[in-house]
Amino acid sequence: MDVEALLAAARGALEDAYVPYSEYRVGAALLTEDGETYVGCNVENANYSNSLHAEEVAVAEAVKRGHREFAALAVASSEQDGVTPCGMCRQTLAEFCEESLPVYCDEGESVSKYRLGELIPNTIQPATLGK
Repeated sequence: MDVEALLAAARGALEDAYVPYSEYRVGAALLTEDGETYVGCNVENANYSNSLHAEEVAVAEAVKRGHREFAALAVASSEQDGVTPCGMCRQTLAEFCEESLPVYCDEGESVSKYRLGELIPNTIQPATLGK
């Protein structure tokens, strides 16, 4: 897996973000197990709670195309501040990804690497619901 290419895809998605309120652009790139990359950007709404996050947009695009298994995620912000997925996005990722999913966060000159399970332990899984 080419981490730099995945980060470049996340950075590229920043340009498409719709952020008239916060002016905080986020891009995400999600790599499928079969090597395809899906990107997402944040899309704000005036009431904020209806805003879409870059990670969930990327997941939705991949799932819409039939993917359910993922190999890695990269996240970038316009601030290059090492932004990590929020709790809601972490739970969405946990629906489809193993705890071992690598999550790369852009810090400009460097990259932080996490495992999804580090970012959100003890998630609600289908098994939690008896499925």
